[in-house]
Amino acid sequence: MAAARLILLIPSFNTGPLLRETVSTALATGLPVLVVIDGSTDGSDQDLEDLTGSDSSPASLEVLRLHPNAGKGNAILQGIRHASKQGFTHALCMDADGQHPANAVPAFAEIVLRHPEAAVFGRPVFDASAPALRVNGRKVSNFWANLETLGWGIDDSLFGMRVYPIAPLLEVFSETPFARRFDFDPEVAVRLAWKGIPIINLPTPVRYLSTEEGGVSQFRYCRDNVLLTWMHTRLFFGFVARLPWLIIRGSNPLLHLSPPHDR
Repeated sequence: MAAARLILLIPSFNTGPLLRETVSTALATGLPVLVVIDGSTDGSDQDLEDLTGSDSSPASLEVLRLHPNAGKGNAILQGIRHASKQGFTHALCMDADGQHPANAVPAFAEIVLRHPEAAVFGRPVFDASAPALRVNGRKVSNFWANLETLGWGIDDSLFGMRVYPIAPLLEVFSETPFARRFDFDPEVAVRLAWKGIPIINLPTPVRYLSTEEGGVSQFRYCRDNVLLTWMHTRLFFGFVARLPWLIIRGSNPLLHLSPPHDR
């Protein structure tokens, strides 16, 4: 397989001052960064103007603006289409709200270089800032995602810091009209597993910023849980239809691969 070309992809919707902080730390990794502004109305994208094309930055920054807001999944789709045209093969997606640490990027990048055929999924390592409702609630989605993939090895179906091989992800998007909003992360995880894309899980710290720290969240408990319920209902019937093939295919060949810093 050809060598991987990796880009950092950051979708953002009304994340305020946290966007500049996130992008600045992302640029410090030395990787090119693409920010997709998904119909933001808070002016946060203007905070990036002096970072774009800055001679002092160790990496390049490009900002793609979408109107109106159409959801995280759609922002990722537009971002990977743009990145693919520029010759990138992999996208490391991270949230713009400060939850995902830029210092974890090198570990993701190292795995991609060794296994360009794989997707690398962050497995969140929670600290005391994590709301119990969010920590415990995701266990339901994780259960269904692993059932729907016959245990392919999705440690966390909702965590957004992941490296995707762009070509298979574009195929997934072409095969479903869904996965365009909050349902993006779990749905594409299941569909990539159905395609036989190996998944490597990488323990990754996550922090939830308080309101006083500028933390923002686009999660809406009722709306998004209804969306997830509908998504898993659809995916379960897709799983049943694919069950004979999934049994024949066998297990994820990289399921028990140890991340670099676990060795």
